[in-house]
Amino acid sequence: MPNLQLGTATGPAKLKAVTALVNKLTEDLDKVSLLPQDRDEALEELKIYGRDPRNADPIFTKETNICKGISMLLRHGFHSPSSDTARAALRVLANSMLLKPETRRMLVDQGFAIKACEGLKTDNWDTEFLISRILLLSTYGTKEHLTNLIAEHNLAENITENLGRHARLAASKPRQEQPMEDMALGEILKLLFNVTHFCKEEAPRFSAAVPHIVALFWKQDIPASNSLDSPFGPLVNALINLDISTTENQAAVFPSSEPTKVTARLISLLDSAMATYSDNDLEVTVTPLISTMLKVHEHAPSQVRQYIGDKLLPTAEDRQSVLGNGKTLSARLLKNSTNPMAPALRDAISHLLFEISDKDASKFVENVGYGFASGFLFQNNVPIPANASATFNTGDSTGEQRPVNPITGQFLDQEKVAEMPPMTEDEKLREAERLFVLFER
Repeated sequence: MPNLQLGTATGPAKLKAVTALVNKLTEDLDKVSLLPQDRDEALEELKIYGRDPRNADPIFTKETNICKGISMLLRHGFHSPSSDTARAALRVLANSMLLKPETRRMLVDQGFAIKACEGLKTDNWDTEFLISRILLLSTYGTKEHLTNLIAEHNLAENITENLGRHARLAASKPRQEQPMEDMALGEILKLLFNVTHFCKEEAPRFSAAVPHIVALFWKQDIPASNSLDSPFGPLVNALINLDISTTENQAAVFPSSEPTKVTARLISLLDSAMATYSDNDLEVTVTPLISTMLKVHEHAPSQVRQYIGDKLLPTAEDRQSVLGNGKTLSARLLKNSTNPMAPALRDAISHLLFEISDKDASKFVENVGYGFASGFLFQNNVPIPANASATFNTGDSTGEQRPVNPITGQFLDQEKVAEMPPMTEDEKLREAERLFVLFER
């Protein structure tokens, strides 16, 4: 067990301690001078000091006259015969890359991105987490190496294989919780998203991951709050850039035994998220789910499209009042389709509802009301239907056709007319005088 007093120095004493640790670990590379326990303890102490970059500069330097800082960590992390030592070094490296963006290039420039890609071939969750995080951090500002990793070093295949391992574990319903497995899954999903985002032309190579991603939506129950925390948020994001139109992926997303199964899961996540997240969180967290729903609808068979429309468009119950005023999922979607605090979410919702309306402006107006439809139609240069302001009929819960206010989407017979008491003679006189003054002006 590491000494509890490790890493306690501050100020100049900390800088001196960090320098000594880096020098000691560097010398150990070329001529073994540390026992395994001492080496791991030195790396642990370096990790503690590296959490605050002040007075820890030697950690973040690259090679000078001898191998220093990051170069030393790279060699211990990827060349050590001891998996414990390698992971200890990778922890310091991952933290350094997080805190100091300039260190991310060192992984690529010194040829260790390829080693990291190979390191994904592991059955250890801790190692998978660390390697995934290091590769993930390397995608920020240093994207040019990704194409080579995909084409020449099996990055897509390694990520897909690891996701398959996670899916097989989830299917086995393990009795014990495995926090490190959860963290590794979240990190490799983030890596998958970043790689397919920055290298869209290579995204088809990752298509085989879709069935594993879909299976992992049942890894655990949907929580009552923060439903898009890991794993669900990263799972949703991972699908955004992947091709779900292939035969294999269509079978995974729309299984013949229950075509709406995956779609229903996504809608359950959406329902929970729309009800619990604040405006600030909605923009960042929920917009990708709306984008994924749009993608699913575009590639869905007619049965699933109908199901999505039934779940997301206003119902007869919603039309008992002005659309967007209730607490149903459709009401929350409409309300947020004009949310000034979440512009990306607002646009994504409108595009989804327009897609569900078969991209037909008349259907769109009937489905959501002209009040919600008009802004989207204007912004996207879609001609306003000639009958946009005309009353139309739609079925209620019994199937009976009832007239609807085209602007608000509410049943006309449910509109409330404000009832005011009759004016007294004095009130009538004052109103007449007010109108006379206005007329004179």
